[in-house]
Amino acid sequence: MSTATLASAAEHLVASLPVPGLRVLGQVGADAVTGPADAAVVAASLVGPHPADLVLVALDTRFVAEAGGGPAASATVVLRPAFERAAAALGDGVLSELVDGDPSGLLSDPEGTAFFEITDGTAPFGWLGVRGGQGSTGATGASAPSVGAPVAGPAAVATGAFDGRLRRIQDVEMALTVEIGRTRMSVRDALSLEPGAVVELDRSAGAPVDVLLNGRRIALGEVVVVDQDYAVRISRTLDTAEGRP
Repeated sequence: MSTATLASAAEHLVASLPVPGLRVLGQVGADAVTGPADAAVVAASLVGPHPADLVLVALDTRFVAEAGGGPAASATVVLRPAFERAAAALGDGVLSELVDGDPSGLLSDPEGTAFFEITDGTAPFGWLGVRGGQGSTGATGASAPSVGAPVAGPAAVATGAFDGRLRRIQDVEMALTVEIGRTRMSVRDALSLEPGAVVELDRSAGAPVDVLLNGRRIALGEVVVVDQDYAVRISRTLDTAEGRP
């Protein structure tokens, strides 16, 4: 994965952060990534043809409460849109859940990782580390470590081995459905349905539709028409917690 591609991911992430005035100052060495123990460390992995790991270190976390609606706001939820923009710049694939910490070890083992400094124009806001290519590993749950400290937690699974297992089932077909809404009715009302009857659903006009894979919600989208056929344009992919019914 080229340096230009990694830099583009950093630019896309910064442009989507809920903090005005931020910009990417440039690429820096791993030794420049330092900060207090209470800095926010959030990571995710892109699984696909060009796998990658991303980790964001934010020195000032006040924006999380402001953007998330209160002190109980989660950094992983607030930062999800920015990580999705960065992942889209890296290529096709599915972004994993965001986790607190650095389970892929980009901070403690920075070999092959490009770090980009983010600034508000007067002081560092933080850094984004991106490691792309076959050497990247999948993110797993872990508690947030201090910046630069050894990362505790289960060993990450190598992407090559993970991809090998995926290839065994990649030709298995699964049912992808799009759901525009639901409603509940009695058996009496269902039996009385006739041509011309209108059934109201639990979703307002213009709201995103659910995209389900084998009955599990994996994304949100909007209905479009392509060559006189209905289609769905994906507007957001969902993590595991959001995808639960």
